[in-house]
Amino acid sequence: MTEQSRARFRTEARAEHPDPVLLCLLAAAEHVPEPVPGPDGPEEPPAVDALLAACEAALARHAAAVRTAVAERAPAGPEETAALLAAVLGGRERFHGQQSDYRRLESSLLPEVLRRRRGLPIMLALVWTAVGRRAGLTVHAIALPGHVVVAVGGPGEGEEYVLADPFHGGRLLDLDDTTELVRAAGHEFTPEMLTPAQPLDLVLRVLGNIRAWAADRPEHARTQLWATELALLLPRHPAQLRLERAELLVRTGDFLGGAEEMDGYAEILDAFDPDTAAKVRQDARAARHRLN
Repeated sequence: MTEQSRARFRTEARAEHPDPVLLCLLAAAEHVPEPVPGPDGPEEPPAVDALLAACEAALARHAAAVRTAVAERAPAGPEETAALLAAVLGGRERFHGQQSDYRRLESSLLPEVLRRRRGLPIMLALVWTAVGRRAGLTVHAIALPGHVVVAVGGPGEGEEYVLADPFHGGRLLDLDDTTELVRAAGHEFTPEMLTPAQPLDLVLRVLGNIRAWAADRPEHARTQLWATELALLLPRHPAQLRLERAELLVRTGDFLGGAEEMDGYAEILDAFDPDTAAKVRQDARAARHRLN
């Protein structure tokens, strides 16, 4: 990801109404090839701009299909609207997920999800919300523990709504289904969980999924570092990400940069956890010694 792209990511994350779809597309620019010279000399459009245009065109096509279906069927209420979305996105367009998708990085990269029509629950929920918004429908992402679904209608606004699971093609969920999903993730269901997710919380969760995927694969430490650095550009993020970045810098060979980052994090810890601060400074010294 170029410095220009990261600056844009940071700016968009601080917009008055941040767009999680745009932020996920900008994040995915890390995996877009560098632009190449055109046949007449000037460079072709930057890869990130071409990526954004292609993905926006795909979302617009899906939204047009949904609008056509709405015009033809005139759904009455959120349940019929959710069934229509499921028929278009989960049926005709075949957006869905499988357990094997959890083992693929592409399942967390929105351009690849749009291309493959496969992804993690949170990515498919983002597709549904983006298409719904472009089609003039009310669709919210609901970030249940361990599994993101969507609400078609207006939870939190006092309006009627239904829940659907894009990972399973848009299957409608009743209260028992939702409770079981939450319990499967080791939690007890509470009504507050049905509050629409905040945009930046969704982006942080997407980046967290990428970090977790890479953390299980040491050969992908640079991917984990990229996702961690992007998370640090969000206006709200766990402070411990600074330590994660420091450790990843050391792991990828930037011993001095990692040590400096550890020292900075230790200063934060001094006020409330001096023992851990001392351990972090010890790790920083060890990282500097690796330069010899």
